[in-house]
Amino acid sequence: MPTLTETRHAGGFLVWEALRDYCRSTVVLASGNLQPGTILGKITASGKYAAHDPAASNGTQTAAAILWDSVDASGGDKNAVVLIRGPAIVNQYEITIPGTPTAPQIAAAHAALLTLGILVR
Repeated sequence: MPTLTETRHAGGFLVWEALRDYCRSTVVLASGNLQPGTILGKITASGKYAAHDPAASNGTQTAAAILWDSVDASGGDKNAVVLIRGPAIVNQYEITIPGTPTAPQIAAAHAALLTLGILVR
């Protein structure tokens, strides 16, 4: 019998949110081929979003949203739905920071999300 593996799917990280139309928004994703649950940062100069990068200095070093569904913006800007504010609760095992973040970097991202009203559990 074959082994089945469930991949990430749209909004799979969400445990609870107050109001869908309040907590989610459509933003411009500047780059990357990203999966649902990817933590995003906001690029200060353009106002666009990209994968959260704790080592950056362009604004993406601060967690600002969580990507709702798969988006491939590797060929240019794409619109993307994100969880941008709370009140909301997300599953810590279903959200990701690209690369290999350290424990303090993960804690900082979770703290930044909490300031937006998004509780990571």
